[in-house]
Amino acid sequence: MLDERFLSPELDRSVWVPWYLPHWSSRAASAATYEVGGGELRLSIPVDQPLWAEGVHETPLRVSGIQSANYSGPVGSTTGGQPFRDGLQVREEQGEFWGCTPVYGDISIRMRGVITERSMVAFWLSGIETIPELSGEICVMEVFGSAPRDVGMGLHRFRDPRLTEDWGTVPTSLDISDFHAYGVQWRPGSLVFTIDGEPVKRVDQAPDYPVQLQIAVFDFPDRAHLVDGPVPVPELIVSRVTCSRPAS
Repeated sequence: MLDERFLSPELDRSVWVPWYLPHWSSRAASAATYEVGGGELRLSIPVDQPLWAEGVHETPLRVSGIQSANYSGPVGSTTGGQPFRDGLQVREEQGEFWGCTPVYGDISIRMRGVITERSMVAFWLSGIETIPELSGEICVMEVFGSAPRDVGMGLHRFRDPRLTEDWGTVPTSLDISDFHAYGVQWRPGSLVFTIDGEPVKRVDQAPDYPVQLQIAVFDFPDRAHLVDGPVPVPELIVSRVTCSRPAS
């Protein structure tokens, strides 16, 4: 279904869009800073990158991310994926784009991050949310610079009444600045999460509808006081993303 190795000097726009939830902001204001080619995608947040959804998101947030689908209702509607508060309204309508929206399969990413106490990296699979109930999220990995050896993974139910929240952190000895592979084996009724091919967490439930792949690095300016001295540019470097159908 997908074996993305980022060999081309251009992002494959048949699979990805270079925005982060643009319906709650705009494409211009949510555009990722990135470089691609030579076998890597490099997402970064330079010092002059604007805030995402400024004046709407409760705390200052900057993001560089790509996602494999895009969709919303019209401006002023509440139809759109991953709303961060009740009653949130679409600010810029998005047309339908379904680049890679699997249902079940083996999905993985090989990546590394450059983060501090004010930043994080993540890879997650979110329900496409054409209706609110299709909102379950499979969090394959998220790591905060404040706890760089704790890998968050599991299932967020959000607005799906059929799911139960089952998310937590897995303590590891990893160095997030080194490449590692994070994956999930998604089957009807189960999720098995892996790091470098080894199972580390199981969830005995799963969404049964299409999801979009999302890859992002985040910066939290209100946590600047946690970092002494010059702050390195937050980066997420990805060398491969795969998505294959489960064996019958």
